[in-house]
Amino acid sequence: MVDPNLTRSAVLTVEPTEPGGHGRCWPSPLRAGDVVSVVAPSGPYDRDRVRQGVNILRSWGLDVHYGDRPAGPDHRLSYISADDQSRADDFVAAWCSPDTGAVWAARGGYGAQRMIDRIDFEALRAAGLKHLIGFSDITALHARIGRELRSVTIHGPVVGSVDQLGDPPSVAALQKLILAPAEPGMLLARGQRVVAGTATGRLWGGNLSLLASDVGIEPPPDEPGILVIEDIREDSYRIDRMLTQLARAGWLDQVVGVVIGQFQGNPTSELLEHVVTDRLAGLGVPVVSGLEVGHGERNLSLPLGAQVRLSG
Repeated sequence: MVDPNLTRSAVLTVEPTEPGGHGRCWPSPLRAGDVVSVVAPSGPYDRDRVRQGVNILRSWGLDVHYGDRPAGPDHRLSYISADDQSRADDFVAAWCSPDTGAVWAARGGYGAQRMIDRIDFEALRAAGLKHLIGFSDITALHARIGRELRSVTIHGPVVGSVDQLGDPPSVAALQKLILAPAEPGMLLARGQRVVAGTATGRLWGGNLSLLASDVGIEPPPDEPGILVIEDIREDSYRIDRMLTQLARAGWLDQVVGVVIGQFQGNPTSELLEHVVTDRLAGLGVPVVSGLEVGHGERNLSLPLGAQVRLSG
């Protein structure tokens, strides 16, 4: 008997860069000895977990720089790592260091949206492209930096995600995006077909809560795109509300395909499946679920801003 999951299998792959230089640019691959700067643009991080993550990155031959000051709050707001200006300054300093090849978030949490408008994007542009790596709250930085610098950024494990950095498939997916040039046709992830079809577009998205809270601040996508979404500890009705908000605000008008990652901690997974189908199937575009992307033990990295193909 044929496995029904195989008959419903769908894949997400890298497409060739568009001719004419109008697409997003990929930062140069990291090489042994290149500097990775760890920053905390969102919540305070656990020192031991980040130290473990740093040791993993160093085992790959990378020169990892990180400081202790962002490891805990020194003010009244205990849910962010430092005041907004300090976090923005830390981020800019890390990016603009001539030795830095990648800026890697220590963790997500909350707070990137508070500091993002304090970032000196002219200084970032002058410093050139670097890899930006992280997920969850870092979604806000992916959207803004990708747009401001016209660059591909990496939705992948934060440094403190030691379980994900210890998972061989997660590591392999991450390393092939940051340690080597992207190859057309490269497999990014597999999932299960919800709505059949094939689509090509620019990959955008990330954490659904962050996308919804950017409505009215960031501009909606203005070109055909493939949307990826994931989240954690959100009830089905809240996911419904956020998808409805994106639709009503016009953010789904240019969507040509949808890939659904992990929604960890949702207490009603069957209802969640109905919600996603109800809200997205009506777009008339391919929809794929079950990608191992997000807050689970496995988090396959994806190149936000890159041209990708969804086939299912």
